[in-house]
Parts: sequence; C-alpha cells; structure tokens
Amino acid sequence: MKLEATDRQDPRVSPMYWNRLADKSLAGELLTEEEALSVLQADDDELLPLLHAAFRVRTYYYGRKVKLNLIINAKSGLCPEDCGYCSQSIISKAPITKYPLLEKEVLVEGARKAMSMEAGTYCIVASGRGPTNRELDQVVAAVQTIKAEMPMKICACLGILTDEQAARLREAGVDRYNHNLNTSTSNFSRITTTHTYEDRVKTVEQAKLAGMSPCSGIIAGMGESDEELVQMAYALRELDADSIPVNFLNPIPGTPLAGYRQLTPRKCLKVLALMRFICPRKEIRIAGGREVNLRSLQPLGLYAANSIFLGDYLTTEGQDSSDDHHMLEDLGFEVERCAL
Repeated sequence: MKLEATDRQDPRVSPMYWNRLADKSLAGELLTEEEALSVLQADDDELLPLLHAAFRVRTYYYGRKVKLNLIINAKSGLCPEDCGYCSQSIISKAPITKYPLLEKEVLVEGARKAMSMEAGTYCIVASGRGPTNRELDQVVAAVQTIKAEMPMKICACLGILTDEQAARLREAGVDRYNHNLNTSTSNFSRITTTHTYEDRVKTVEQAKLAGMSPCSGIIAGMGESDEELVQMAYALRELDADSIPVNFLNPIPGTPLAGYRQLTPRKCLKVLALMRFICPRKEIRIAGGREVNLRSLQPLGLYAANSIFLGDYLTTEGQDSSDDHHMLEDLGFEVERCAL
C-alpha cells in the first residue's frame, strides 16, 4: 500500500494509513517492504499517529503491562571476537574493567537484586566466543540455586554453544537464551569478521532445539540502510524469536564505532514501531543505548515496546531504576511482576 502525498500532508488522512498497517499486523499479515519502509521514512509530523497505531497492536497482545529485565555482566572483557561496537572485544581500546566469570554466590546475589527491583527476567551475560565447560559449570550451579529460591525467568547470553552445553543450560533451568543477529547479512562483515551472521542464526536455532525460548535482536545505528533495517525485522520474524531486544548504538570511546552517530530519538521510535508491526506478538524490548539515543522521548518508546532493561548494561550505565519506575507510573503502565 503506497503512502500518497495526500496521506502524508493531511492529518485527517495520515492516521487512517497507519491504522491500516496496524489492522494488517493484527490480522497476522506481513507488511510489504514498501509499507515497512514507509514506517521508517515517515515524516516527523506523523510520529504520534504512527505510535498510536503501534500502540493498538502492543495493547492487543500485552495491554499496559511492561516486562522488566536486569543484566549482570558475568564476565567482562577478555573476548577474542572483533565486534566493532563492543568495548569488550579484542580490538577495543576502551578502558573497561576486565574479570573472569563471577563466582556462583555473586551471580545468585544478582538475582536477588533483580527481584528487589521488580525485574521478572534476570539476564546472565558473559563475554567471549562461547563458554568453557568450567564456566558453564559455574553458571549451571548458580541457575539451579536461583530457580530453587526465586520465581524468576532466567536468560543466558554466553555466546556460541555446543549441543551438550545448550542441553545442560536448559536442564539447569535456563528459560531463555539470547544471541542477537545485531545487523543485516549485507552489513555484518563491516561490523564483525571473527564469526558470521550464519553462526548467530545457528546458535538461536540450537537454543530452540534445546527447549529454551529464543531471544534475538538488533543494534540499530551501525551504518545500515532503511532497507537493511527492514531485512532485520523480517529475519527476526522468520527466526520466530520470542523476545527481541532493540539496541541503539552507544558509540563507546575506544571502539571502532566511537563517535558514530546515525540515529535521532525520532528515528529510534520509528524503528520500534516497525518491529511491533512486523513481530506483533513478540516481546519488543528497548535495550542498550536507550538513554543516550531516545533521551527525553524514552516514554514514547513504550507505546510500541513492552519491555525494558533496568539499571546498567554491560560496560555502560543506564538511568536509575527509580526513574524507570516513575516513568512507568507516569505513563499509567503496570509492571509485569513475574515474567514466567
């Protein structure tokens, strides 16, 4: 469906167009590439009608509830991969704290912190290509204790797994496994060369086969075109990821992408609306880079998304969790207290 000039210019017509896209999404129909591009390329004057249409889809599946997630950086730095956005990669010169995998007691205490902040999902994230068996033993032991003591969903993000490692994580009680696609197939080699796009797809499929819920998302703002953003949305729909973290590049000093700024807060909102239309039933999470990219427009992101991270990310700071709770209260949204 082509967005005509009259649709763009007449505020009485514009909401009708975006609502037609919402109707199509709710009916389970895939937006055409032209329709998807019209979301990303909408005039800024159309932003509120666009978000209202995305909100219709969001509330149909999730009401006014918001899922809260908390990350623990379980192993920092020491990574042999060359991902250009990451402060923990082997090519990064960012001055970060580096340490091996945290002990079981520290990982369990992190889950207690997540509970106290009303986070329903606790995300154990470790740098590296993939875990050693000893590292996996530590994660498994921590997960078993957490699941025995707390009603909490656990997501692990440990890199590439073997079949046996994936099975052990699921048996221990890991509910979800994260491995982001990050960018499009055509942009991938510009960002990372030590593994492939196909390696990431295979890892997500492997997690699904082991019985873990698949979590996979993107990092917008790494030089990709609008067409490539649409390709990423289609790929995540095809992958059938249950949870889709939408990261916005935070160009960390000392990384190859330092100083690279492609996004505006308004473009970020359009990306979130696109993800909601293309993957209407899925958890769309505003993830890393939320604060520095959306800035004062953060609350508007939750009219398309239904999930956020609380607190800090891996090596960058987030805003105070009390500010996030105040934001949700001001919006009239409700925390989903148990994400199981």
